[in-house]
Amino acid sequence: MTHRGSRVLHVGSLARVEGEGALRLSVDGGTVTAARLEIYEPPRFFEAFLRGRRHTEPPDITSRVCGICPVAYQMSSCRAIEDACGATVDGQLAALRRLLYCGEWIESQTLHIHLLHAPDFLGYESAIHLARDRRADVERGLRLKQAGNAIMELLGGRAIHPVNVRVGGFHRTPTRAELRPLAERLRRARDDARETVRWVAGFDFPDAECDADLFALAEPDSYAIAGGTPTVLPHGDGAARRAFPVQDFTAHVVEEQVPYSTALQARLDGRRHLTGSLARWAISGHLLPPSVREAARDAGLDSLCRNPFRSIVVRAVEVLYAVEEALRLIDAYEPPPRPAVDVPPRSGTGHGATEAPRGTLYHRYILDADGIVTDARLVPPTSQNQGAIEEDLRRIVQDRLTAGDATDAELTRLCERAVRNHDPCISCSAHFLDLTVDRAHGRPCE
Repeated sequence: MTHRGSRVLHVGSLARVEGEGALRLSVDGGTVTAARLEIYEPPRFFEAFLRGRRHTEPPDITSRVCGICPVAYQMSSCRAIEDACGATVDGQLAALRRLLYCGEWIESQTLHIHLLHAPDFLGYESAIHLARDRRADVERGLRLKQAGNAIMELLGGRAIHPVNVRVGGFHRTPTRAELRPLAERLRRARDDARETVRWVAGFDFPDAECDADLFALAEPDSYAIAGGTPTVLPHGDGAARRAFPVQDFTAHVVEEQVPYSTALQARLDGRRHLTGSLARWAISGHLLPPSVREAARDAGLDSLCRNPFRSIVVRAVEVLYAVEEALRLIDAYEPPPRPAVDVPPRSGTGHGATEAPRGTLYHRYILDADGIVTDARLVPPTSQNQGAIEEDLRRIVQDRLTAGDATDAELTRLCERAVRNHDPCISCSAHFLDLTVDRAHGRPCE
């Protein structure tokens, strides 16, 4: 490659959950010496907001953390509060929670696949440009998202920040008759989901490998969504998976402040880790229904996928699974005798974790004897994935520089794609990166 001296690649605006951040890569003599994901969004203080609140309030408050995955925050919050109070939600109420979560998986993963990620593979600036030439593909994505929204609206009361969820269950549960039209819609969505898997499988995937440990919840007999045991698949040949109780979450997943970011970054037992679709597929993919596993095999997925660019295929498979699972839950549904179980307040510490579309989301609450929250802890997927994203960026840019000199525009597109591989709750869609290059010497800035 041509020697281009030292330079700093500064990515100006990277948004996450209506927040803002930047990316800075330092290059010296053709070597990437540092890659930093600089989140500069002001702290949002949700954990502080929760202190002094009644034990019934966190699900509604925490759903406002994210407009894309509010159900994840509600479900993790409910599980933690119920754990602290010694309450168990099972049977049809637990099934309805899983059904609601399926709706969020469908709408969130579909949004990412069709509107945020696919344009990268097909050479378009945005989904709007994509729709001009491939209208049918975008419309298929919108139909799928509408199907997910329909589940959210029926069970949650509305598609964004649902209002029907409560500690112990729901304020109101649906009748079988109310679910019937939803099932008809989901049967049509199943065809769209299968076609989406076939569509993304045909994309051109750059070679890449994430060397982080993979981390997701696991259940004995099903693909984990609304709960499970934290499970680690370490990176390395022959490494055995391990698990730990959810109450030990913060003993293993340790957050720390880095000087260049207002967001905390987490490491798992001192190592970089990745949570989300790739981790779920590696840990629990064998538990998917045969029809979904067959679609995954036809799409070229092996039992372990570490290429972040191929995460779009795993997400498409998860959409298909969520549609199939929603249909199964609706078919087996019998209205419960009451919409919620009693969750009386008591002193205690509760832990809850679920699988948000972007990965494992953990909540912990400490309650006093009156059920007042005295302390709260939320560990979102994106804080866990920041270290893996930084390493992916460093490695991908380094490989590109080693293969040959790259222009600033090429490196910008590469950085955009690498970040979007992980879907880190970006609040805008396509052009979230501005690149500035300061060169110590060499040719002038473009």
